[in-house]
Amino acid sequence: MFVLEEKIWFWLLLAIPVIVLLFLILLFWQSRTRKKFAEASLLKRLAPNRSRSKPIIKLILILLAFASLIVALANPKMGTKLKTVKREGVDIVFAIDVSKSMEAEDIAPNRLEKSKQLVSQILSSLGSDRVGIIAYAGGAYPQLPITTDYSAARMFLQSLNTDMISSQGTAIGDAIELATTYYDDEQQTNRVLFIISDGEDHEGNVEEITEKAAEMGIRIFTIGVGTEKGGPIPIKRNGVIQNYKKDNQGETVITKLNPATLTEIADATEGSYIEGKVTSDVVEKVQEELQNIEKTEFEAKQFADFESHFQLFLAIALALLFLDIFVLERSTAWIRKLNLFNERKKKGDGDA
Repeated sequence: MFVLEEKIWFWLLLAIPVIVLLFLILLFWQSRTRKKFAEASLLKRLAPNRSRSKPIIKLILILLAFASLIVALANPKMGTKLKTVKREGVDIVFAIDVSKSMEAEDIAPNRLEKSKQLVSQILSSLGSDRVGIIAYAGGAYPQLPITTDYSAARMFLQSLNTDMISSQGTAIGDAIELATTYYDDEQQTNRVLFIISDGEDHEGNVEEITEKAAEMGIRIFTIGVGTEKGGPIPIKRNGVIQNYKKDNQGETVITKLNPATLTEIADATEGSYIEGKVTSDVVEKVQEELQNIEKTEFEAKQFADFESHFQLFLAIALALLFLDIFVLERSTAWIRKLNLFNERKKKGDGDA
């Protein structure tokens, strides 16, 4: 497996097209200046050894050396073997509400962004637990299967938005039912489901599915995002609020946090309801709950024995710079003999 430890250095590659552009401008300026100074035939006689290709080759060498140095700074690593390791933890699934009501801004910046912040901070507080992600609105859809890859979890988390599911509503029951398929029956791990929502369950009838979850040993913790006072649901275009959602009578719809539904779901599986206003309080409460759950040992495959290979790219960069400085800058006898850049004129060239 190939990984780059410091990808941020690749931003320096943006300097390459700038350097090329400046070089082209310099060539154009030099050409105009030479034409003002003397005619082409006279310039050939004044500078008989001038090569047009040499500056271009030198630029290419410098840019290749620069790119090799950047790759070396990124510290490429190679995992030489895949091994199975034993880890202890809990299987955690996050079911995140992405219905339109989650765009309400009664909690800053809005309910969905707040939900993503909460999950991101919870991920940062976890140890060796495995995590999965579900998005739901009018239906529930898998986003990330159970994994120990927290980087992938954060990537999928940030991609969540209220336009990703066309069917609107808040089918909490569907999310719970989908979550029951996430856990590995063979591993028999301890199972936790976090439902992050405003609690507006437009589908209803979650009692049966919560009973099934409880029978499977799944503990559900619900995190309420929003306020009981509520707020309107903005209608946006290109990120700008154009209007607010209205009902059939033309009245602005006010969506409110429904902690009663979320509390009922959590209590049915011996979980608990957590108010999601203050991120630090939520993370602390989640840590307390997870500490009270027995960790289960499970197997996880991961690449081991990663070795750095920056030395190869550093050597390439130094070799290219050596070639540019100590070879191309010096008019040695063997270079003149090779006549790589047409510096040695043929007999009769330029004779008047």
